[in-house]
Amino acid sequence: MKHFSFVLNSRIIRMESIRVDKVLPLTSNWQTATQSYNKSRWEIIRPRLFFLLFLFLISYNAVCHFSNVSRDDSDFSEFFPVSPSRNSDACPQVGPLKPSNHSQLASELDALYSTDTIKLAAYVILGSAVQIPTESYDDLAPVGQDPRWGVFSMLHQFLESTFPTTYATLNVTRVNTYGLVFHWQGSDPSIKPVLMTAHQDVVPVDPSTVDQWLHPPFSGTWIWGRGSCDDKSDLIAVQRIAIDAMIKQGFSPRRTFVLAFGIDEEASGLEGAGHLAQYLESTYGTDGFAMLLDEGGNTPFGPDVIFAMPSLSEKGYFDARIEISAPGGHSSVPPAHTAIGMLSSMLVAIEANPHVPELARSGTAFAMTQCTASYAPEYPNYLRQLAQEAVHNDAALERLKEGLLASYPLYTAILSTTQAVDLIQGGVKVNALPERVSAVVNHRIAEHSSVKELQKHLIDTVLPIAIKYDLSVDAFGTNISAGSGGAGHVVLSDSWGTALEPSPVTPAGLHDPYQLLAGTIKATLMSSATYNASGVVVAPMLSLGNTDTQFYWNLTKHIFRYTHGRDTDQYNGLHTINEGE
Repeated sequence: MKHFSFVLNSRIIRMESIRVDKVLPLTSNWQTATQSYNKSRWEIIRPRLFFLLFLFLISYNAVCHFSNVSRDDSDFSEFFPVSPSRNSDACPQVGPLKPSNHSQLASELDALYSTDTIKLAAYVILGSAVQIPTESYDDLAPVGQDPRWGVFSMLHQFLESTFPTTYATLNVTRVNTYGLVFHWQGSDPSIKPVLMTAHQDVVPVDPSTVDQWLHPPFSGTWIWGRGSCDDKSDLIAVQRIAIDAMIKQGFSPRRTFVLAFGIDEEASGLEGAGHLAQYLESTYGTDGFAMLLDEGGNTPFGPDVIFAMPSLSEKGYFDARIEISAPGGHSSVPPAHTAIGMLSSMLVAIEANPHVPELARSGTAFAMTQCTASYAPEYPNYLRQLAQEAVHNDAALERLKEGLLASYPLYTAILSTTQAVDLIQGGVKVNALPERVSAVVNHRIAEHSSVKELQKHLIDTVLPIAIKYDLSVDAFGTNISAGSGGAGHVVLSDSWGTALEPSPVTPAGLHDPYQLLAGTIKATLMSSATYNASGVVVAPMLSLGNTDTQFYWNLTKHIFRYTHGRDTDQYNGLHTINEGE
């Protein structure tokens, strides 16, 4: 999935260093910042990102050094595209962050992750984990009522036998039997802990497609198979290997770290993250964590500049069911419009009336656009100019929106609530009039919209057709004046009760934890042995899909969805045949 987000326009001042306690809270009371501030393969990059984050977050007196970044006060339209070594007011960038207090440990771990030994260990461990088919199905009954959950016990046995040091050092709590929480207790309980999450489950493999895989989906011989990209690579190769290495180096944290691993992210999330969220909130309290890092985002490599894109928000979700009940009878004496015909008219009307795209200056899409317009060498020049003008000019903002929609079709999904007619059911026999028909329309709700606004849009679209065909209407639990009901009755409802509002947007100000993540991402990528770009730009993004973080909104205001990875690292994408790296 693709994601987009945005850093508010802010000025960056040259600086030599900044304390981490200006970015992350040291206690439950947020401390006000007083100072402004300016691949190798996955098995190396991802663990290095995690252990660098650990080093930065461990101690409140850790000091991070920024690379000096000069800011030109001239009209930056003359300098499009801006070099990542400079700075744009439209998309200010923090420099790469390198640990000071723990620099020796960072060097030792960096050297460790460059060895063939650790690479081979990562291959073997991930491959072994992939061999355990922890598939999560949409029709799974609750834990304890469905034997298919039992496969997670096999994964737990593997984890415990593979990482005995981690299990001996961290406190392990099992939530709802198969959810896992690891507590790495810090020495200072007054400092807010950091939460890092992943999921143990994988998308099921359709048995009819197994022969289409180049390597069996659960073979694990190569970095190949279900879970190799989503999400056992994070679960195993990143969080567990990084922590295990730090423990073996004799390191113990000052700040508490918590790892939480769900079991059904690829389904509803209710049995896994749903229970984990309740446990974590009861244990650490509302807003009890300094920040949360989960899967998501990506690192697309341009021809010259690397854009690393952590997701700071997610679209909402709504499955609308439209069901029509109508009199039956023999099809030799049909009415002018059958239930299927009337439902079809409604579906055509829905597709003919899509939601209007909106590009708001306060939204993620606008910020992402400012970043790409500022730094991407291949960005169209006319869109660069519009992006600059759109900061203050409403007419330019509208032209920018239209230009983005015309040039990049993906922006339709980014800027608007999407709708897809995915399910339809009706009719039992060719000579019998259908008495009950239904369809389900999947919606991903735009950041600027809401469930209520979506429901109103559906009612406004369907109601004229119901009146035309003399159908009575029940819309989301409310009877609405329409037809008399002589031809039947239509019900609009939340199909499975899974409505979800768009997520809160993680702040990305100069004194927010976002800057710590951004600087660490830069340091990790730029210190890679294979780094050959002219620079790295970190641009927040919007997630078009949903992750387990939907259950964790009460735990922290600083939720990040990011995994080092690029499309070229994947053989055939996620959730499909030949998932592999």
